[in-house]
Amino acid sequence: MNARPWHDFLLMPELNKHVELHMEEKKICSRCIMDSSIPDIVFDENGMCNYCKEYEKKAALLFSDSNQRREKRNELLARIKEEGKNKEYDCIIGLSGGVDSTYVAYLTKKFGLRPLAIHLDNGWNSELSVANIKQIVKLLDIDLYTHVMDWEEFKDLQLSFLKSSVTNIEIPTDHAISALLFKRAAEENIRHIISGNNFATEAIQPSIWGEYNKDLRLIEGIHKQFGTKKLKTFPKISLIDYFYYTVIRRIKQIPLLDYVDYNKKEAVKILQDELCWKNYGAKHYESIFTRFFQGYILMEKYNVDKRLGHLSSLIMSGQMTREDALEEMRLPAYPDDLLHEDREYFLKKLDLSEETFNAIMTTPIKSNKDYPSNAWIFKNFSFLIQTIKRFATT
Repeated sequence: MNARPWHDFLLMPELNKHVELHMEEKKICSRCIMDSSIPDIVFDENGMCNYCKEYEKKAALLFSDSNQRREKRNELLARIKEEGKNKEYDCIIGLSGGVDSTYVAYLTKKFGLRPLAIHLDNGWNSELSVANIKQIVKLLDIDLYTHVMDWEEFKDLQLSFLKSSVTNIEIPTDHAISALLFKRAAEENIRHIISGNNFATEAIQPSIWGEYNKDLRLIEGIHKQFGTKKLKTFPKISLIDYFYYTVIRRIKQIPLLDYVDYNKKEAVKILQDELCWKNYGAKHYESIFTRFFQGYILMEKYNVDKRLGHLSSLIMSGQMTREDALEEMRLPAYPDDLLHEDREYFLKKLDLSEETFNAIMTTPIKSNKDYPSNAWIFKNFSFLIQTIKRFATT
């Protein structure tokens, strides 16, 4: 899909039309709202998609009821507290300021844990995000470690991914966060990393929408082709490192929100009432980069609207009706004034001209197959990777 001239985005009706055409032209699942814009989607005779069916299979593997969740959670909390005795902290949490990570911080304190919060400052935090994080750690009395990225180095890496035309240009940030969490856990001799990843709101996310964020070979391959600076300080985690941390050091990642009856609206209300937390308006929009990437770049160049997965997950978990989700999809993904502001900020911060950015937006889409990567390992040794993942979670 070609990039539109910038003046087109000053017309609000055009933005609405883009969403309306998407809704009208695509075949939509009869149960959730995943649609035929997703290349590997399959509909059965009743119009139900393969993602709904996969959701049901995965849901069956989770705890069957609230009592079982509570029992497993209590066992888990007891183990974390026991293994954390005589240590300053008994767990590590990542804190972005978004709903999921903030609610995890809230729950760890509620359940009597002693977390160390890790925040990655990659240069794209919104002012609201900074204010939220400051308020959260103060009211919850949580120690916070903030890792500030070397901006010139990280900018070079982000530009490399933007120029590469792979779908997931968030890989550098996601990879760095993972590396920081494991490294700090090992340094503190802490065996538990509690994450905000959760089944209730994130179960439906097509793998075709992005590459594996722990693929260090892909990161280095893309940067070698498009970058100009050495990655001297960028936090890295290789597959060997991942094996070492999870199997040798036995550091586990715990999706705590899967051990509670996680309802996003209820969580937001609790955070607003008790922590004075301010809403960003959409998932992961605490980052200006993520907001512009998901709200514009993904939709315009890659024809990917991540709201489909987010809202479909909420439908399947009973937190939203299909009708309400369809209505939300008819709203612009980006308020016009915010889009204009974010686009200007995005280009200025990355030192990109309009001409260069538009050229990037029209470059053919590529995947990890077009660059050096460990994709073949993930494909041919998927059982081993999944085994390590299960070993690394609990």
